[in-house]
Amino acid sequence: MSLDLGVIGNGTIAGLINSRGDYQWFCLPRFDGQPVFNQLLGGNGTFNVWMEGLAKRSQTYDRNTAILRTRMESEDGAIVEIVDFAPRFEHKGRMFRPASIVRRFEVIAGSPQLRISMRPETDWGGRQLRPIRGVNHVRFVDDEFAFRVTTDAPVSYILSETTFILDRDTTFILGADESLTDSPGVIARDWEERTRQYWAKWARGLAVPFEWQEEVIRAAITLKLCVFEETGGIVAALTTSIPEHEGSSRNWDYRYCWIRDAYFTVTALNRLSGMGTLEHYMRWVRNIVAHSKGGHIQPVYGIGLEADLSEDMAPHLPGFRGMGPVRRGNQAAEHVQHDVYGQVLLGVAQSFFDRRLLSQPGIAEFEQLEPVGERAFAVYDTPDAGIWEFRTIAHVHTSSAIMCWAACDRLARIAESLGLEARQKYWSERASIIHATILEKAWNPEIGAFTAAFGGEDLDASVLLMAEIGFLPASDERYIGTVNAVDRDLREGNHVYRYKVEDDFGKPKTAFTACTFWFIDALYRVGRVDEARAMFESVLSARNHVGLLSEDVDPETGELWGNYPQTYCMVGIINSAALLSKPWAAVT
Repeated sequence: MSLDLGVIGNGTIAGLINSRGDYQWFCLPRFDGQPVFNQLLGGNGTFNVWMEGLAKRSQTYDRNTAILRTRMESEDGAIVEIVDFAPRFEHKGRMFRPASIVRRFEVIAGSPQLRISMRPETDWGGRQLRPIRGVNHVRFVDDEFAFRVTTDAPVSYILSETTFILDRDTTFILGADESLTDSPGVIARDWEERTRQYWAKWARGLAVPFEWQEEVIRAAITLKLCVFEETGGIVAALTTSIPEHEGSSRNWDYRYCWIRDAYFTVTALNRLSGMGTLEHYMRWVRNIVAHSKGGHIQPVYGIGLEADLSEDMAPHLPGFRGMGPVRRGNQAAEHVQHDVYGQVLLGVAQSFFDRRLLSQPGIAEFEQLEPVGERAFAVYDTPDAGIWEFRTIAHVHTSSAIMCWAACDRLARIAESLGLEARQKYWSERASIIHATILEKAWNPEIGAFTAAFGGEDLDASVLLMAEIGFLPASDERYIGTVNAVDRDLREGNHVYRYKVEDDFGKPKTAFTACTFWFIDALYRVGRVDEARAMFESVLSARNHVGLLSEDVDPETGELWGNYPQTYCMVGIINSAALLSKPWAAVT
């Protein structure tokens, strides 16, 4: 079991597939739903493919799309390609993105012999869904759950898991428990071509850097797959409970919307001119702010704005490589994390300035956001769980204070753009007070760096973001000193740790790849450009076979750990490539 997995999706559902054509993870009816295919966490919910005499296999995406192609070749030269995708395209004036997946088998050469097993589960591996066969379909049902798989393959072979010769192209469509309007092959071909056109058109509209275009496009498409389009929420990853390192018990459910992850995702796609995500996200954030009524904002919500994400264990799943526990829900929703106030403002600030948006926010939206700034100013110098969500540790975290400064600073800028002189002065004064406090209490002259917490001695890579958001210029000697300290104490080879002190679960044993990208960007900003480029290339080489990254990497082995695919990391690819690339004007 590994994280060498391709990802398909459409903004409603997503699936993870290995290079043998096996579904490792697929939830219904949305990202955070029941994992009906759950082998990734040791379950028996399968949609698997076995090929007689399998000798070679490979997996790629069709160019600039989310259409995944798995190629399998047997010892006797028979070749089959499996095309997997989730339909997504414009239809009758709106986006068609059903909770459906399509799987097509194309015979390329010879007479491939296949066995296809389909045993979906529910209750988090607690029981198998009951199959009810039809002439050309199988209904999988439970007391409160049902979906249908329609196919032009022999249904008897599928249900009995009999090996058969695939002598023609074959299609499976998994979706709602209702009849199709045409044959599965005809529908699948139509959906595939329209989905291909959608992704190609979307990728064509991205303002990519000259260098690393394929890497950036793949990262952008993957980020798009992590947006639950119905509400605008953006999940941190598509999985739960992949441990941060072997036997760590650092197993978390990431299928929810962290405000900070969403902020990073929105800004990265904005950088590429993917403006639609910002408009969806603005609606999601406005709902959160309205619900908070000027008070506490949770760091994480459900994709449908659910506030209660009560965490418990799934007893029937042993976990990734047997390394439980498997968690569903996330206790972080109960945490106090002050950085969220800055991330709310940072995430939506561009919408007040960007004239390309179809709906431009104005004074009413600004006034709705002001209570977020008031909350930031009230709590910026009080303890919280911090960006890394410590469960039993509370400090006045520097990164949280910096984000509270950002909340007040962005409100001042927005007020100025709206011609609200008194409000601009008001928020500028508050930003100045926070700024001065951070410089006084977070800078440690003995270490020569900004520390993780006020009055502390430990380092935290998250403080590197202060230059990106404008808290200090990268030329400031204190920022340069912080970069040097992180280089000295948190870097191992070409990977960077979040921190190296003990937390609730001991010392971290894997590097946090988002921090590596933050450090690469910091190197560029302080003028160490060649070193930044070399490090960026090294991190790109850690991606899996389809160009994706999980949350963590083992610096010694290069193995991927943590939930997958991780939006932080896809953001890092986009941001670092944009900084480091040669400009188009220099090469055209």
